[in-house]
Amino acid sequence: MKLLDLFCGAGGAAMGYYRAGFTDITGIDIEPMPRYPFKFIRADALEYLAEHGREYDVIHASPPCQRYSITKNLKTITKTYPDLIDKIRIVLLEIGRPYVIENVVGAPLLNPLMLCGSMFGLGVIRHRLFESAPPIWFSPASCRHGRVLPMWWAARKKFLKQGRQHQFICVAGDSFLVTEGRKAMGIEWMTRKELAQAIPPAYTEFIGRQLEKRK
Repeated sequence: MKLLDLFCGAGGAAMGYYRAGFTDITGIDIEPMPRYPFKFIRADALEYLAEHGREYDVIHASPPCQRYSITKNLKTITKTYPDLIDKIRIVLLEIGRPYVIENVVGAPLLNPLMLCGSMFGLGVIRHRLFESAPPIWFSPASCRHGRVLPMWWAARKKFLKQGRQHQFICVAGDSFLVTEGRKAMGIEWMTRKELAQAIPPAYTEFIGRQLEKRK
């Protein structure tokens, strides 16, 4: 099946779909993505969707999450971000193809499924919501990381120098080493910045397998 990967970033979601059996994948992003592992087209995602969406069997969209992230409330954040989810959903419904919209907890998704790295045996705490049509209602497991306590990077560096490691980490900002971030996310090819914006392929591998069963 042909998969369209909108706001594709460096390809974390796309790799999951590939592992689920999708071999014809096209990624769209407004920024260049030299490490995207499949066919890539630099374009505006909404414009490309409106023009070419019907050429694909399944459409995945991961619009920028900053508008809905808890970091939007920080006083140091002055930039405003557009609300793209409703706009994307309108076009997706008009096209009528199976679709998945991914975003952070707090985003206005409809009846979303929540996934976390700990559900898949990964060492990353990353909660993400998935709205899908047809809907996917069940999770593979429950979160296994327990209560999350923040740790400043200075404290983490001291912790690492002592040869100690956390079972779970949050791959965000500069609070992690690239090597441990890649291991925790199950991603081998991304930079620190790309890892911080990505989702583990395990999430979309799980979703992709459900979609494959329903085709």
